[in-house]
Amino acid sequence: MLPVWLAALLLAAGVVPAAADPYPTKPVNLMVPYPAGGSSDVIARVIHTPLSRLLGQPVLVENLGGAGGAIGAQKVLNAPADGYYLFQGSSNETILVPLANAAIRYKSDDFRLIQMIGVAPMVLMARKDLPANTMDELIALTRSASAQRRPLTFGSVGYGSLYHMLGEHLAERLGVTMTHVPYKGGAPLMQDLGAGTIDFMLAPIQQQLIGMTESGRLKIIGTLSPAGKTQVAMLRSFPSVNESKGLNDFSFDLWHGYFVRKDTPEDVVQRLHAALHTVLADPAVRSQLEAQGLMVAPLTTLAEASRGYGAETTRLRAIASAIKLEAK
Repeated sequence: MLPVWLAALLLAAGVVPAAADPYPTKPVNLMVPYPAGGSSDVIARVIHTPLSRLLGQPVLVENLGGAGGAIGAQKVLNAPADGYYLFQGSSNETILVPLANAAIRYKSDDFRLIQMIGVAPMVLMARKDLPANTMDELIALTRSASAQRRPLTFGSVGYGSLYHMLGEHLAERLGVTMTHVPYKGGAPLMQDLGAGTIDFMLAPIQQQLIGMTESGRLKIIGTLSPAGKTQVAMLRSFPSVNESKGLNDFSFDLWHGYFVRKDTPEDVVQRLHAALHTVLADPAVRSQLEAQGLMVAPLTTLAEASRGYGAETTRLRAIASAIKLEAK
C-alpha cells in the first residue's frame, strides 16, 4: 500500500496508481505430503488439472513425504502466506502429527481449511495368509498372539497418523499388545502388506486396494463404517467390524481437504474457495473421485469449513488423550 502522502501527491499530479494484478499471476504449488502413488497423490492428480483451468495458471503437484506428512506441511507454512502454496491435507498432518512429534512446531490452527474434498471410508486390511477372515477371528488371533508375546504387527503412514492412532486405539479396546510399523507413505505400506511383511493396516479405501483384494494379494476383514451403513458401492459386499461380537462403536473415516496458511489474504481465500466449488461440481471430477472410493464432500461456506475443522480437531485430540499418545 502506498504511503498517504505519496498517494496524495500522485492524485494531485493526475496519476492514478495501477491496481495490483488479481491472484494468481504465476503457477500455484499443490503440496501432497506423501510419495507419489498413494491415495492422496491420486486425489491431487484428479483435482489439479481442472483447478489449473479455473485459476488460469498451472497448479503443480509436489510430493514430499516424511514425518507422517509434517515435512510437507511445514514447507507450506514456511512459504509466504500468499496463496501460491496449497496444502492437500487431512487430520493426519494438520491435527494428529503435531500432537505426536515433539520436533514439530506448528499447530492445527496454523492452517485454514478452504474446502473439504471428500471422505474416504476406512477398512481393516490384512495380509492374504493371515489366519483370520472375520473380525471376531482377528480378535481371537490378536489375543492369542499377545498372550504368547508374539504380537501382531500393523502398519501406518507414520507415528501419530490416524492409521497409527486407530491401531493403538484398537489394541486398547481389545486389551492386547500390537507392534506398530511406520512408513513414509501409503504406497510403500501397501507394498509391504501385499508382500506379507506386516499383518494388517487400518487405512482409507481406494481402487488400488480393491484391485489387490480381487487379485488375492490382500483381504479385507471389514470396514470401519457403522454397522449396516457402508455408503460406498465398492465396499457393500464387506461387513463392518462393528457387526462383530467383540467390537462395536469403532467407526472412523479419513477426510481430505485443501488448506492455506491461516494468514492468507481473504480475497485469495475467496478466489480459491470459489474455484474449488466449481471443480467439485464437475461431474467428471466427481466420477473420478468416487471411482477411488471417495465420497465427495458437500460444498460448504468458509465459516462452515472452519467450524467442521474445529470440531474434528476437538474429537481427535480427545481420542489421542484417551490412548495416551505422547509427543516423541
